[in-house]
Amino acid sequence: MNLYSQKCTACRRDSPRVTAEEIAELHPQVPDWELGEVEGVKRLKRTFRFANFTDALGFTVRAAEAAEAEGHHPKLILEWGRVGVEWWTHKIRGLHRNDFIMASKTDRLYAESTGSEAPRVV
Repeated sequence: MNLYSQKCTACRRDSPRVTAEEIAELHPQVPDWELGEVEGVKRLKRTFRFANFTDALGFTVRAAEAAEAEGHHPKLILEWGRVGVEWWTHKIRGLHRNDFIMASKTDRLYAESTGSEAPRVV
């Protein structure tokens, strides 16, 4: 089952972070996302580009609505012509499968917003 069609699961402080092996399995399914780290916390990061501020704002709203529907919320940075998105699980201070699921859902929203193809699953 692809990540886009999966649902986030509720996380607790003792929920496991993804392992290196799980990252190796999941990351190719969201290849445009950079694996990064901020203050020791692993994150998925991506910048989405748009023709203007209005399109970027509309995408930001749709991403926020999708996040609210799943109960999992990203860092969103709205600028003229681009939106930065970062996914990580706050409760476990790292990456969970939910972050990869939401990265995939965010990719799909971008494809729908721009009329481009959704990224292919490897």
